Amino acid sequence: MPEPLKNVYNESFFESFLQTLTKVYSPLDKRQFLTDIYTDDWPEKELKQRMYHISATLFNHLPKDFEVATAILVKVSQLLKTKEESTSFEHMFLPDYIEKYGLNHYDTSIKAMEEITKFTSCEFAVRPFIIKYQDKMLSQLLSWSQHEHLMVRRLASEGSRPRLPWAIALPEFKKDPLSIIPILENLKNDPSEMVRRSVANNLNDISKDNPSIVTSLVKKWKGKSIETDKLVKHASRTLLKEGNNKIMQLFGFGDIQDIEISNFQILTPKVKIGKSLEFSFELRNRSKKVSKIRLEYGIYYQKANKSLSRKVFKISEKEYLTNSISKINRKQPFRVITTRKLYYGHHQVSLIINGKEVDKLDFTLQKP
Repeated sequence: MPEPLKNVYNESFFESFLQTLTKVYSPLDKRQFLTDIYTDDWPEKELKQRMYHISATLFNHLPKDFEVATAILVKVSQLLKTKEESTSFEHMFLPDYIEKYGLNHYDTSIKAMEEITKFTSCEFAVRPFIIKYQDKMLSQLLSWSQHEHLMVRRLASEGSRPRLPWAIALPEFKKDPLSIIPILENLKNDPSEMVRRSVANNLNDISKDNPSIVTSLVKKWKGKSIETDKLVKHASRTLLKEGNNKIMQLFGFGDIQDIEISNFQILTPKVKIGKSLEFSFELRNRSKKVSKIRLEYGIYYQKANKSLSRKVFKISEKEYLTNSISKINRKQPFRVITTRKLYYGHHQVSLIINGKEVDKLDFTLQKP
């Protein structure tokens, strides 16, 4: 099994980190710091719990004056920074310190985050500030979107995502995201792919609550450059999986009345956990012209209450020649993973063409 991520916080990590920290703040008692880190429940703490514990330990060992303490942490981040593009997740206890103890110190915290995010992203830490100081933060985010450093520009987009995973949501932006669109407009042609990808992820978040806004932006931005086309395609992934008609048309996926599915069959009608569902079918293009087709399948997973919930998986996006017949085989593994609990019993698999579900078959998931 792979090493758990939480074990990045090991003896070697703390030795290196404390060596840097004491260069900036010599009064630190390294022995007591490590004693306070390795509490009795340390082995049971998961990754984020360890991050939170480290930031709390820093608070107990650094000067109580927040401005003095953050100046120390900013200097540490500058000494540790080794490359231009860095997310350095293992040091995200530094922005967590700002989030925990700096919410009532706006100016100091904003300046600190602007520097620390160049080393380890402040995308989580900035969100309570957006909620508490929305108007001021919108102005700040807009300013950051034109910053010379790419990681600060990325923070403007990533930090303002309405539904950033593993972070607190931004309810006002979920309800009405129009105020963050100028930030994304500034960044859509950013020279950094990392920044442009963040813009795409932000738009994908927006599409879940306000699809019409994203559809309008896709229509406006599409065709301007190869990079922007890639951005809007990634931004539209949820709408494409949902079969949104306007988005489908914008990307050239049209009517399927001349597309025919035949010989759809499940080759493994009883699937044991740890094994794979196997199925096959034939796709025929009866149209008199080449047809652009987005081909997907849906797995209807059984939930705890015995109802079924569909998750869509992409097979391909390509053009099919007129009067062509394509034989397609697919496997879907049913491994035990942390993000989805598997329940034994009735499941289904469906075929989806240009966002429209065209056929569905049953299969059974069994104990290994």
